Amino acid sequence: MPWVQKEITLPPFRRGCHLITDLVLASLADLKQFRVGLLHVFIQHTSASLAINENADHDVLADMEMALNKIAPEDLPYVHTIEGPDDMPAHVKAALVGSSVSVPVAEGKLALGTWQGIYLLEHRNRATGRRLVLTLQGE
Repeated sequence: MPWVQKEITLPPFRRGCHLITDLVLASLADLKQFRVGLLHVFIQHTSASLAINENADHDVLADMEMALNKIAPEDLPYVHTIEGPDDMPAHVKAALVGSSVSVPVAEGKLALGTWQGIYLLEHRNRATGRRLVLTLQGE
């Protein structure tokens, strides 16, 4: 089985950083069949992003949200404002963090480090469920 691709929709999350590793894994029953490979996770949105980060201390996530808000505050004189004051900063944050992550697969499991997890970074105040494309390649 060299390739598997699935689309999933995450439930709506409030603004901030949210651990989604278990939601991704729940959608990948085929993962156990892969001895070696790579999982690519892509978000189909421009106002949220994906990252791999600390999954033990929740202070890291609060600090990430604070730092991103300092980098792209809502009170800058943005031109694109039709969707509200949180929209353009969300686009900036998504461009900085990125729209995908890749994780190695080893012996049917994600080869994440001890303290690593896959995160959805929701940059909007009121977002709908976010769509992800999961692409698994390997043998």
